[in-house]
Amino acid sequence: MPDPTASYEGDDLDDLPPPQPVHYAEQALLGALLLEPHRLDTIGHLEPHHFGNHAHNALFTAIRTVSSPDPKQHVKDTAWLGAVLAKARHEAPGLTASYLHTLIQSCPRPQHATAYAGMIRADHARRTLREHADRLCQTATDTTLPSPATTVLAQADALSRYLDELTTHFAAHPGSLPRTPASPPPPRQTGEEALDEEHLLLATATAHPDDLHLMRWLQPEDFALPLHGQLYRCLTALARRGDAVDPVTVLWEAQHQQLLTAQVTPADLMALVSDPVGLPDYWGERILRRALLGQAHAVGLRLGVLTDDQANTIHQLITGSRRALAGLSAVRSRWQHATSPTPESQPSRTKSSAAPRAGPPRTTAPPPPTARLTRLTANPPVAGPLGPATGRKSTSW
Repeated sequence: MPDPTASYEGDDLDDLPPPQPVHYAEQALLGALLLEPHRLDTIGHLEPHHFGNHAHNALFTAIRTVSSPDPKQHVKDTAWLGAVLAKARHEAPGLTASYLHTLIQSCPRPQHATAYAGMIRADHARRTLREHADRLCQTATDTTLPSPATTVLAQADALSRYLDELTTHFAAHPGSLPRTPASPPPPRQTGEEALDEEHLLLATATAHPDDLHLMRWLQPEDFALPLHGQLYRCLTALARRGDAVDPVTVLWEAQHQQLLTAQVTPADLMALVSDPVGLPDYWGERILRRALLGQAHAVGLRLGVLTDDQANTIHQLITGSRRALAGLSAVRSRWQHATSPTPESQPSRTKSSAAPRAGPPRTTAPPPPTARLTRLTANPPVAGPLGPATGRKSTSW
């Protein structure tokens, strides 16, 4: 029976793609359970939706629903098989008795039912990871969302929770790194809006360099255009050294960083850091949000490549997915730092509110406040020849 979950477009039935290996694992498990229904208690946690084939899903549901027969009676007649088939036909009308016999013949060894169930669970985990990856890509590129960063991070959290769930079912073991080579990162969005925002950030940062030390959450790699990121690096270097910051000094620093080329002239660079509008942190947050969405899109694409590679085991998929999410977590922490409210500064402790120091008790009482006044009136400061009564001799120039 061909796998209905495999995507196929065309009218020629001779060109149907061959079934995937998990299709034979599903057949072998169902055949084992049809032969020896008592093995249902030995296969561990397995749900009908773990099956990729709808007909197999319906059959497994029926096997779990119909009461198990007496083993001795099951050998003699096919009453239980008929009850399972009738139950499954409610969801899969195309099932036939001959296909049940095909399933029984497809099972090499019924005692290996636990291994077959493990294969089905692993392939279901692969398909579910792919679904998470597709949703992450779709969310990261959806321009209609009112709060795209929040939605993307929620989807990433859902993916992380699913990986935690998989870890409880599939214990990690050495050599679990995926063998799939890393694909190049997707091209960054370099539309007119993104480039304008980066230009305004560079211009406002040049006009307000004192704000740069508060924007350490923004990194040069967050910029869509590498040239803009390198110019931002020049700005932060000048501010960190305490040097003067203006379009000319930025141009001088850019020259030392070898940013001037035949295509990028000094006038072009000075234009990029001129004409400020707004404040740097506003444009910086917009750039960082775009970088966050781009990183989430790259994570989704990477997970799609990993899950498409059938050579990767479920352990390798878990490890590879966590490594991909680590890059998103780094950008996420900077995003949270940029958008979190600034904590209120604690009032400094005054001298009167300071805790008293431990020490020996006083032997004499402190002089009253009028004592110092009495001493001052008894011995007033003597005025100098040309200066006020300060108690010091004035110097004549």
